[in-house]
Amino acid sequence: MKYLFLSLIVFFSSSVFAKKNKHKKEKFTYPTTEKINHTDTYFGTIVDDPFQWLENDTSAATAAWVDAENKVTEDYLAKIPYRNKIKERYKELYNYTKLGSPIIAGNYTFFSKNDGLQNQAIIYIQDGTNGTPRVFIDPNKIDPSGLTSIDIAGISLDNKYVCVSISKAGSDWNTIQVYETASGKKLADNLEWIKFSGADWDNNGFYYSRYPKPESGTELSAKNEYHSVYYHKLGDAQENDILIYRDSENPLTYNSVYTSEDLNYLFLYKSIGTYGNEVYYKSLSNSSTDFKPLFIGYKNNYSIVDVVDNKFLVYTDEGASNKQLLLVDPLHTEMKNRKTVIPENKNALMDGVYATGGKLFVKYLQNASNRLFVYDLNGKNKKEIALPGTGEIEIYAGRKNDQRINYTYTSFNYPVSIFTYNIYTGYSNLFLKPDLKFNPEDYETKQVWYKSKDGTKVSMFIVHKKGIELNGKNPTYLYGYGGFSINMSPSFSTSIILLLENGGVYAMPNLRGGAEYGEDWHKAGMLMNKQNVFDDFIYAAKYLIKKKYTSKEKIAIAGGSNGGLLVGACMTQQPDLFKVAFPAVGVMDMLKYHKFTIGWGWVPEFGSSEQSKEMFEYLYKYSPYHNIKKGVKYPATLITTADHDDRVVPAHSFKFAARLQEYGDKSTPLLIQIEKNAGHGAGKPTSKIIDEVGDKWSFFFWNLGYKTFPIQK
Repeated sequence: MKYLFLSLIVFFSSSVFAKKNKHKKEKFTYPTTEKINHTDTYFGTIVDDPFQWLENDTSAATAAWVDAENKVTEDYLAKIPYRNKIKERYKELYNYTKLGSPIIAGNYTFFSKNDGLQNQAIIYIQDGTNGTPRVFIDPNKIDPSGLTSIDIAGISLDNKYVCVSISKAGSDWNTIQVYETASGKKLADNLEWIKFSGADWDNNGFYYSRYPKPESGTELSAKNEYHSVYYHKLGDAQENDILIYRDSENPLTYNSVYTSEDLNYLFLYKSIGTYGNEVYYKSLSNSSTDFKPLFIGYKNNYSIVDVVDNKFLVYTDEGASNKQLLLVDPLHTEMKNRKTVIPENKNALMDGVYATGGKLFVKYLQNASNRLFVYDLNGKNKKEIALPGTGEIEIYAGRKNDQRINYTYTSFNYPVSIFTYNIYTGYSNLFLKPDLKFNPEDYETKQVWYKSKDGTKVSMFIVHKKGIELNGKNPTYLYGYGGFSINMSPSFSTSIILLLENGGVYAMPNLRGGAEYGEDWHKAGMLMNKQNVFDDFIYAAKYLIKKKYTSKEKIAIAGGSNGGLLVGACMTQQPDLFKVAFPAVGVMDMLKYHKFTIGWGWVPEFGSSEQSKEMFEYLYKYSPYHNIKKGVKYPATLITTADHDDRVVPAHSFKFAARLQEYGDKSTPLLIQIEKNAGHGAGKPTSKIIDEVGDKWSFFFWNLGYKTFPIQK
């Protein structure tokens, strides 16, 4: 199945800490951040933005501010006596084999593997499922600094060539290069300024999507416009690539094209954000024909799974909150003419459909955990494929004639492992599983349901050591996301093991805004319903406190990106409920987010301050940057961002930190850590991960009042 690929002058004073080594009584001072006279007006309301100058990420003043803030943060973290001890323990835990992306290409199998502490995962290739793995591409040799990550973007129909996407320093910008499959030889093809695109092949080359080259100095912050589809003939220079599609009248759209495997059809996917798309098609037998509309309106999601007798198998949520599979005649697309192949399951979300080997493989999400089924192409003869337990899977299906699929399975205490399912025998076999340096059986997972503010029942996973005492004193890490239809299901993290082995509790609620319970669940947490997400998170904390897992003095909240927004909103709305806050790469200025890089693509999810007076007022009411109040005692806060984050630009975190430090009570640390040569999170080298996680847990335990590590309760 093919899916869309789908962020002046400053004066500084030195950091001053209390002389006594009692961290709870420290008084904090921060770099003095220059304030300017800048306002914006929205529907007659004047909004002050004194730190607007920090939006200029390339200025010398901003760079100096970043250095000064990092020094304050480093000085604080360096005083935590067990910081290095935590990093060493995490390094031990993290030193295990990490697996991913098992891709089938004819008789070849590709997969990624990091043996333990390598900065980047290596891409391996082997013959079939029993061959000897050999290195295909090692990004650690290409870039010894560890700042370059590489992924497979597409494989030619004859399996002779492999496109790889290359990202540097965590940026969303990618370069596509081509390698020979058998020899591993790199070809001359080099395509640049690519975002949110794979490489979809025909017999002579491939289709991909890119943006125009940005002006020098604006690569990481300027608004991205005119996402355009090109065709690249193998061996040609990029300047000779053929423009296939550009929406010149609507520059703020994502555009991608995919071929049917039989090369009879070309499908164009268009979207204006992260939810909802249009689909057009054209016959490749007549190159002069234009794209014809198949589904229009951006109100639902559609994906073409396969072509069967010139009809399209379509996976969609139109008319089905939990999604369904339809057979659609392109000449008669009306609802009355569509045939339901697999109907909506009211009790489980259809989480993915794949056509391989004359079968349909359907991944469901039931109570936020995956199950896997196989059907005939007509939707009959349903059979469940047994999984190791309650967890999360990813499917890596090959082409229509392949007789196997690969999938990965993971859970809170089960590391990502690769399985191969043989279509002929109907059985799965373990392909690769890593060994761990701790006993996963020491920990248990439970799923509970609690009521949110409006009475809605929300599910939450809770993980801890077996036999833990519910005395209200356990250090607890509450993690959430709640947006963009992204599902939060059980997955493995050695970072969480460091918490659990110290008697901690990890909690992950399935907030509205995700799609764990269908598209209706997503819509209940977007646009004018966004406050529901924050309420769900706040009431998750209240549940944990009520049930004596923890207390206000022992709980931290965390989230990244949209989850960073979640943390920022909750800590400004209920600052007395949490002891520690970790807003990572968050969307903190809800009035301006759409003005940077691809922020415009989030308008269908959040709404825009320019849309209407009502929407402006709603966003203004919860925007974290605009809701920090003077003199309030906020949780001990460690904001994290990166200088190469071109998805959620670091200005969000910069401005939030500046105002938090100006207004917040000075008895708790309100710090920001800005990683250099890193981005939104993807492709981060192991060395940076270990440092970042070590600092997080050091800050966590220290601000919960623990003087030693391992902690002594």
